[in-house]
Amino acid sequence: MQNNTVVITGIGLISSLGEGADAHWQAFNDGAKPRIDGERFKPYTVHPLGEVDWNSQIPKRGDQRQMETWQRIGTYTAGLALQDAGIKDDEALCATMDMVVAAGGGERDVTVDTQILAEARVRNDLGTMLNEKLSTELRPTLFLAQLSNLLAGNISIVHKVTGSSRTFMGEEGAGISAIDTAVSRIRSGQSTHALVGGSYNAEHPDMLLGFELNQMLKTDGWSPVWQRENSEGGGIVTGSGGAFLVLESADHAKKRGVRAYAAIDAIYSSQIRRNRENLGETISKLLGAASADKAADLIVSGATGAKKVTSAEKAALEAFSSSTVRGLSSKTGHLREAQFPLAVAIAALSVFHGTAFLPLDSENEATGPANISSALATSVGATRSEGVARLSKV
Repeated sequence: MQNNTVVITGIGLISSLGEGADAHWQAFNDGAKPRIDGERFKPYTVHPLGEVDWNSQIPKRGDQRQMETWQRIGTYTAGLALQDAGIKDDEALCATMDMVVAAGGGERDVTVDTQILAEARVRNDLGTMLNEKLSTELRPTLFLAQLSNLLAGNISIVHKVTGSSRTFMGEEGAGISAIDTAVSRIRSGQSTHALVGGSYNAEHPDMLLGFELNQMLKTDGWSPVWQRENSEGGGIVTGSGGAFLVLESADHAKKRGVRAYAAIDAIYSSQIRRNRENLGETISKLLGAASADKAADLIVSGATGAKKVTSAEKAALEAFSSSTVRGLSSKTGHLREAQFPLAVAIAALSVFHGTAFLPLDSENEATGPANISSALATSVGATRSEGVARLSKV
């Protein structure tokens, strides 16, 4: 079996901080407060997406119209990653490129839902009424958007990425599985280059409802992710955004003559039953496995902010005192399916630039070392799934 080195050659990012790898690296180093909106969905706070010119990556208005916002974010971000890797306009490379997407189940049409609930109060023929609404009020493409693999389909249509395609569902675990699968395929020689990532739209009522049904959302404004244990509510502040990576074997990238941000040495993951197994011990084991040869210089944590889960992760990370820690959700909010791809992307940028970005929480994050050559990226899901990636300088 082959054991190819897997490198990141393209990074596509879009969030409340802007768009593109360079814009995000600058934002993580500018010392500015995060961009938040605490009024629109009060008492919940979100990190809203900035202004986006969808036309620059999704030129056909018809394609834009049939996508929900989370699909537009994902398709747009995928285009940024392809462009960054120098692949976007290469039809041959796009046609042979594999794709692995982490996706949710789509967004509800709140207006139609409201109409159905209102009529259900005054009509007795609920079945007939529901069929009427589904056939007259709900656009077919919006109804089908409940199929998670439509994000991958839209990326294929818009960017002509037509190799094999896989879609994972399962919140943060989907992002972990997506990257793990892409890395494994390239390492084993089953693939030479792949597009992998996910997207999330936090600015939608049903997305917030999904979290708050489990009492997970912070309800008293923003604070750094490590300082939410005594805050009101569940601790999570979500953010809109997307993160896609172009992964290649080192040989494939070398033949193309392109730069690589970092190598992904390994992915370590688990999905324990948290009501039976100790989460803190599991996180420590994953970090230990990723640090078996040598402690990484930097740990980019995708901590959600969920109180018990983040407390367990914080305690585990503090045991790795030789590594500088950064909780990126303090700056971007939590991006659910896209959280692990985001953490891997920011870790890769840190390795590429050879330095840790500025602390996002001066009380809990130390100044980083002058030079770094390795980093870990973590994602510990709010309810399930735990993952760690180890990256190193190429």
